[in-house]
Amino acid sequence: MLTPSPETPLYNHPLPQIEQWLREQGCQQDETQLHCWRVQRSNWQAELWLDIEQIIVRYVQAGEGGQDIQRAFKYSLSRQDIERAVFSGP
Repeated sequence: MLTPSPETPLYNHPLPQIEQWLREQGCQQDETQLHCWRVQRSNWQAELWLDIEQIIVRYVQAGEGGQDIQRAFKYSLSRQDIERAVFSGP
């Protein structure tokens, strides 16, 4: 199966390709809640949820006073834009 170009909106990607893309970014899928993913970098960690209309990202203890930072990205954004926004960190 050919992966759509990075400029393609994420809603035009089949779910297996989205899951493979998340794995390539270093994400690990939750074994019991398959729509949940986790990623850890040297200076931040996040949880991602594949929601119905968007990807929700919660950067754990990344805000002021150790607060979590939560953001949402619509699937209408390109894979490239979501990748840049999510994986550049909080």
